Amino acid sequence: MSAGAPLLEIAANSLASALAAQAGGADRVELCENLGEGGCTPSWGTIAAARERLGIPLYVLVRPRAGDFLYDEDEREAMRRDIEACVRIGCDGVVIGALDADGDVDMATCRELVAAAGPLGVTFHRALDASRDPVAALEAAIALGCERVLTSGAQANALDGAATIATLVERAAGRIRVMAGAGVEAATLPLLRQRSGADEFHASARARLASPMRHRVPGLPGLEPERWQTDPARVAALCAALRDD
Repeated sequence: MSAGAPLLEIAANSLASALAAQAGGADRVELCENLGEGGCTPSWGTIAAARERLGIPLYVLVRPRAGDFLYDEDEREAMRRDIEACVRIGCDGVVIGALDADGDVDMATCRELVAAAGPLGVTFHRALDASRDPVAALEAAIALGCERVLTSGAQANALDGAATIATLVERAAGRIRVMAGAGVEAATLPLLRQRSGADEFHASARARLASPMRHRVPGLPGLEPERWQTDPARVAALCAALRDD
């Protein structure tokens, strides 16, 4: 796969965030929920509504829960069914990943998920960063036929992991795309691109959204009225930083 024009994918945690990503100029949406826990599979209704209203490519995160990437048979069945639903709805791709107990890519599980995706594109997500050997995980993703991997270079944010991302880009040698993600901001995006050599980038571009609720009940963790949502102005700023670099 040859390098092309730089591309921005937005991790959208709702239909509203997906539409904001499109309004801000994003090239692609990764639809998910529970971003605070690394992202999980969104509801069928959210996926269907996003597919109807987005004119840019829509990829769906297929991750049944937060935590590790070691899945039992019930979780594997749920992921297969979620992917089959994405095929029926007409999504452009899915985002998957699974590891075994030793931290290597679970090839059997991932092959099942890729097979379920059929004609859809497949991104291997940040299970790569949690793996025992990111380079080996990259090779596994290539063997699975994935289009790209999403990685922070096994660091908390992509800029800190830029050297490892650069190693993965070099190792990929055009066989698969390497997308840098985690902590990506407009102010640091040009430096991240320079240091990593990546040409695809993944960000949430979210801001805390005030609630119109007048009735408030304090002290209920997880039930606060404010919420996080993608900000089209932040998406536009990321696009400008990427295009002007």
